[in-house]
Amino acid sequence: MSDIGTEIAGTAEQGESPHKGKTGLRRVWNAFFYSVDGFGAALKHEDAFRQESLLALMLIPAALYFGDSGLERALLVASIVLVLIVELINSAIEATVDRISLENHKLAKRAKDIGSASVLLSLINVFAVWGLVLFG
Repeated sequence: MSDIGTEIAGTAEQGESPHKGKTGLRRVWNAFFYSVDGFGAALKHEDAFRQESLLALMLIPAALYFGDSGLERALLVASIVLVLIVELINSAIEATVDRISLENHKLAKRAKDIGSASVLLSLINVFAVWGLVLFG
């Protein structure tokens, strides 16, 4: 089989994940459990994610109560969920950087600081959205 045929058949090239190329319901099923594992790892190893999850457990019901319309409730809830999403991505960046090296390096610091800045922006977004919806 040619190289193109091999790629189409789903076999991994050198340096690529051997898990890529799976299709259909099996891939969706596996992806679901990888995601569950990811939530478990974040809850176990990431203090910030635990804190933000507890905050979400309090604020999401409040959002459903205080929102006057479906759109307001959606905005309030989405702003909270966005914080969790960004925190998960930030945690993945930090774990990857630490996996590469635990040495202090300006690029490692930059990657972690930029990830942290994204979390800060998502938290500012919560305050802005909640302020505008509830008091605007």
